[in-house]
Amino acid sequence: MKVLVCAASRHGATFEIAEEIGFRLGEALGLLGEPAGVSVCRAETVSTVRGYDAAVLGSAVYERRWVESARQLVDQAGDDLALMPVWLFSVGAVGSPLAVVQDPAELGEVRGRTRAYEHRTFVGRVDWPRLATDERAAAVSLQVGTGDYRNWLEIRNWAYTIATTLRAAQEMSPPLASPALASRR
Repeated sequence: MKVLVCAASRHGATFEIAEEIGFRLGEALGLLGEPAGVSVCRAETVSTVRGYDAAVLGSAVYERRWVESARQLVDQAGDDLALMPVWLFSVGAVGSPLAVVQDPAELGEVRGRTRAYEHRTFVGRVDWPRLATDERAAAVSLQVGTGDYRNWLEIRNWAYTIATTLRAAQEMSPPLASPALASRR
């Protein structure tokens, strides 16, 4: 089984979450008897999703929008993504509970285009020295503090849930299993 995990990240925190998801997916699928080739990459480096059996796509969220490279990936590969199991995640601002709870503006469109099983929002990291001037201004207006607020246990558990769902999907008929997974029955 080949799984793509990719994320659009401006300052690295979201990509680190993608790396953790990829590592835990590979680990869990192996324990479930399903050796997997998990590729973790930045969204802007993905030219095609063909050849993968499943995908996990994520993006940092700024001003309620996914990063442009994630939106472009969905635009370019949406038809192929809709043929496989897909999970989505967003990494939101820290600080104001409202900033964390609100879904990205284009989430409905992204979910519809990819036919994603699920979307999760995780809290991120704010490193003031890495922020651009306009990002600092936005952070101040949202009353964002500095620090790493990522919940690694929640992220790992979500990856394990994806792994068990993928394993179970192999025993099910389409559309829950991708054509590539269904052909292995």
